Amino acid sequence: MKDLSMHIMDILQNSTRAKATEITLEVLEDHAADTLTLIFKDNGCGMSPEMVEKVINPFFTTRKVGLGLPLLKQNTEMTGGSLDIQSEVGVGTVVTAIFGLTHIDRPPMGDLAGTLVLTISAYPDIRFLFHYKRDEEVDYLLDTNEIYEALDGMSINSPEIIEYLKEMVQENIQ
Repeated sequence: MKDLSMHIMDILQNSTRAKATEITLEVLEDHAADTLTLIFKDNGCGMSPEMVEKVINPFFTTRKVGLGLPLLKQNTEMTGGSLDIQSEVGVGTVVTAIFGLTHIDRPPMGDLAGTLVLTISAYPDIRFLFHYKRDEEVDYLLDTNEIYEALDGMSINSPEIIEYLKEMVQENIQ
């Protein structure tokens, strides 16, 4: 995958396929520690320990699981980072990907705002929480429950709303 936003979309899609009703994405930039951490949490169906081991194997695929997690693991490790998956059947899954922030092999972020808003608008029945933190400079939280309340019945899929949300996210994470 050419950028991190593609990895993010893939993992968010995994959560939707796992029937999650609430999905959290945290993006944490820590310049002092030289790390970029992506944390995905969902309350989907979860996985057994055996399945967790299989999903990071690039030679194992199902209709629901492809190469996204093995490629994410490879990209984290190329930057001196790591991938951790904690999951419990019937409870949900937490995927933590840590990258070397300034490492030359770290893929660029890509269109994070566009990816997030596209995913939110595609799944209006799922509550998404997005937390972006960069050192002490930026600390932004987006909660789709608050967005739907503010929309007061208007469709999130209107092009004007999608464009507004994308601009709002982009401005708040800059």
